[in-house]
Amino acid sequence: MKTAISIEDSLLLEADETARRLGLSRSRLFALAVGDFVKRERQDEMLRRLNEVYADGMSAEEKLVLRKMKAKAGRTVRDRW
Repeated sequence: MKTAISIEDSLLLEADETARRLGLSRSRLFALAVGDFVKRERQDEMLRRLNEVYADGMSAEEKLVLRKMKAKAGRTVRDRW
């Protein structure tokens, strides 16, 4: 899809030089850059959401489940040796 954007002259010159150096078209360079930016934003948003969920630490129920898992893992290791 074609689109028009406004960009500072100095940044456009740098983009053109980078595209030439990498053997890419200007359009391909911009597409790669935007794709990378969007991917990082999605990852950052996921991290922000996870941090919100776990900000208060584990609930009492989660702590109990974790203790039981550790106990079972410990018994499994002892039984195998």
